[in-house]
Amino acid sequence: MALVILPGLNNLIEDISEEKKLPPNIVEAALREALLKGYEKYRRTFYIGVNGDPFDEEYFSNFDVGLDLDEEGYRILSSKIIVEEVESEDHQISLIEVKQVADDAQIGDTVVLDVTPEKEDFGRMAASTTKQVLAQKLRDQQRKMIQEEFADLEDPVLTARVIRFERQSVIMGVSSGIGRPEVEAELPKRDQLPNDNYRANATFKVFLKEVSEIARKGPQLFVSRANAGLVVYLFENEVPEIQESTVKIVAVSREANPPSRAVGPRTKVAVDSVEQEVDPVGACIGARGARIQQVVNELRGEKIDVIKWSSDPIQYILNSLSPAKVDQVRLVDPEGQHAHVLVPPDQLSLAIGREGQNVRLAARLTGWKIDVKNSHEYDQEAEDAAVSELIIQREDEENLQREAELRLEAEQAERAAEDARLRELYPLPEDDEEYGPETYDEEAYSDNDQLETFQDGEISAKEERKR
Repeated sequence: MALVILPGLNNLIEDISEEKKLPPNIVEAALREALLKGYEKYRRTFYIGVNGDPFDEEYFSNFDVGLDLDEEGYRILSSKIIVEEVESEDHQISLIEVKQVADDAQIGDTVVLDVTPEKEDFGRMAASTTKQVLAQKLRDQQRKMIQEEFADLEDPVLTARVIRFERQSVIMGVSSGIGRPEVEAELPKRDQLPNDNYRANATFKVFLKEVSEIARKGPQLFVSRANAGLVVYLFENEVPEIQESTVKIVAVSREANPPSRAVGPRTKVAVDSVEQEVDPVGACIGARGARIQQVVNELRGEKIDVIKWSSDPIQYILNSLSPAKVDQVRLVDPEGQHAHVLVPPDQLSLAIGREGQNVRLAARLTGWKIDVKNSHEYDQEAEDAAVSELIIQREDEENLQREAELRLEAEQAERAAEDARLRELYPLPEDDEEYGPETYDEEAYSDNDQLETFQDGEISAKEERKR
């Protein structure tokens, strides 16, 4: 068959390459695969409504598409094995037929033949299939490149530009590095900051949250302005002591989207220093608050508390409730990490924070359950009795959980032992390397043997029903 001409093939590949940000060779490979799928569709149309469709998943594995970029066209090629007698015309060719053009041909050799159908015979359905497959393959390649480009980034914080808005999400353009093309990323509503002004072409620092695939959309990047990792990155950029590992960020507790509009975004950061002479809090705040102010500005005025981490839970909890002044911290249930914090009446609202935000962030930062109490009204005896009941309740729940886990382990062990016993009685083919049709003497496989096998199968079925 003659070459099927595709006018403007080179321009088509260049346009797709530029639009999809894919190398030309990737576009060519996708086009070849799409044309091959279109040819398959063309062949299958001859068997529509016929029960004897001979094509399976591997039927066209010996077919390929050859693109001729100089002539701007393509050919469908089929690799066929030379045989004495042809059983499948798509996969085999007779020796007699080949010898008409090649005298040295031998049985078992492979020849490549041009089986391209005429352009007008290709059909609308086949052309539509080619178009659909090409679009899908290009999306697959985009997904693969995006995943490879962004999934293993050492720096998960990117500079993003607002492109457009979709429902409550902001679609932003991000790049993995200098000179790299922009890729669209979605900033969902829950990951936006209430103080941000997402106007067209505005730029923001965003945290790369995940690279995933959405049905009918292909590859998708999800970024966040509310992730605690963004705060860590901003401090690392502003504080040289963190870059030099003299100061380290131990924990971050962030509430970027408070439950009420009356409460603003707030973050607590616990820091520690490797060298005793270095003040970790002072290093993060900077002279006259210059360093922390840069972080606050990037987060559009979010309130940030930097506190000193301590290995002593009492001191750590006391620090975490800053700026409130605390009279006493009682670890009423150390095992359950439950603490009572006693504060003066005038510090009560400050320690709790508006709508409980301050104590909530302190609890997340330290990992302790914190109850803030009025030190002037605190009844230690009554509180200890109440805590004792809670401890008993917690221990009962833990005991029930342990008992349930032990029962589950015992049941699993029992099932495993029963499975092992049944496999010993009735081994599966993979359990016995010598088991197989070739190990049986057909003449010795008598009717009595068949009856015993049938009875064994009945016993096995009964055992399975009991299980």
